[in-house]
Amino acid sequence: MYKNPDSVLLKELKSGDEKAFDVLFLKYYKLLIANAYFHLKDEQEAKDIVQEFLFELWDKKLYMKLEGDIKGYLYRAVQNRCINFHRKQALEQRRFAFISRETPDSQEEAENTELSLSRLRNALDDLTPQRKEALQRVFFEEKKYQEAADEMGVSLNTLKTHLKIGIRNLREKLSPR
Repeated sequence: MYKNPDSVLLKELKSGDEKAFDVLFLKYYKLLIANAYFHLKDEQEAKDIVQEFLFELWDKKLYMKLEGDIKGYLYRAVQNRCINFHRKQALEQRRFAFISRETPDSQEEAENTELSLSRLRNALDDLTPQRKEALQRVFFEEKKYQEAADEMGVSLNTLKTHLKIGIRNLREKLSPR
């Protein structure tokens, strides 16, 4: 169906040919989704990851660093993004469990995840703006303490204090009664 070998497509991409990217997209899109679905077992997440990757490939011109056959690169890049997706989900679950000191032990708790997230959002809204911002930057945006402190315009110790008190407040609000 696609007569151009990958090396020719890559050469055309590097010369700025948008049609070459369209051909590359059509050639690998479904295969990359299948690859992502194999790892994620969720069709919509698979599509999202592949689309995001292909957009980034074009937008950031990641293809400029590639040589020869790029099929392996595309497969590996999608696979790595799937692994990172799983890691991020696991990290978010651990963070929530840490903040609420609840660990998902039973099926019933797993079913109540949405309710728990709603409780977390409400508890976050009850915090002072500085504590909420500190928790947001460190736990949800994954910023380093110093980076978050600099962005907030506070000292590192002040940020740590906001985090400590914010976590304590969240634990109190989220603890089972």
